[in-house]
Amino acid sequence: MRQLRLVPLERIRRGAPHVLGSALLLVSLAWAVVGCASTSLMPETQAGAIKDRDRALAPHAAAIHAAIGQSAGALAFLDAKDGRLVVLPGDSPADAWSRYTTSPESATGRGSVPPVLTFVHRADVPKAPETVTRGVLQQQAQLHDAYRRFEEQLGTVQRELAESIAATKREADARANMQTALTSLSEELATVRKFMLQTAQLGWLNHELNVENATGIRKLGTASQEVSASSVRLEETMRQLSESLAGQLKELANRLDTIRGKVSSLK
Repeated sequence: MRQLRLVPLERIRRGAPHVLGSALLLVSLAWAVVGCASTSLMPETQAGAIKDRDRALAPHAAAIHAAIGQSAGALAFLDAKDGRLVVLPGDSPADAWSRYTTSPESATGRGSVPPVLTFVHRADVPKAPETVTRGVLQQQAQLHDAYRRFEEQLGTVQRELAESIAATKREADARANMQTALTSLSEELATVRKFMLQTAQLGWLNHELNVENATGIRKLGTASQEVSASSVRLEETMRQLSESLAGQLKELANRLDTIRGKVSSLK
């Protein structure tokens, strides 16, 4: 019989579906090898021992089928110490052995289990009893435990992977939100920069207008002063002209009086 090999965990993680199928194939193959073993392939002593065991179990057929109950069958053997009948119900040889090994009484009773056992099918199942060895059952149990641990590890890996994917998604969402916020902030800064530039331009224009207004006011003040001075000069000129005109009119009046006097004397 070929040795059953366990697949390393790293290979399991890289190709879980393939390894899972391989494990199930190994289980099926192990039971096919046991089920297909015939008496003609065994030594005469071993074949004789199987016949003796079957003859020893034959008187207990009714008790065996009664103990099977609703299960598909049961492992049946005579205790190696006291010869009492032991029936381990189960849906398969591996299931029956697994139930037995996980029961409290198995801790003290494993030493009384013979190296070869018989799996008896339920009465309504048209199958002959199967011969199975304790070693194969133990190997099957170890394989089952390894497969169970593999499923647990696979579940852990899947959970960690899901958590990693979720964390990556959250990180990607956070980065996208951060990028959106940075883009929005950049746009706001550009708007503020444009507003500040426009404000600076308006301030510069206002300064230029203030300078121009101040220059205009100074010019207006100077012009006002010049106008005031011109008004004073004009007033003085008008006064002088008025006085000169008054003197000239008075002198003209005196001359007219003189002429009138001379004209009067001539008459």
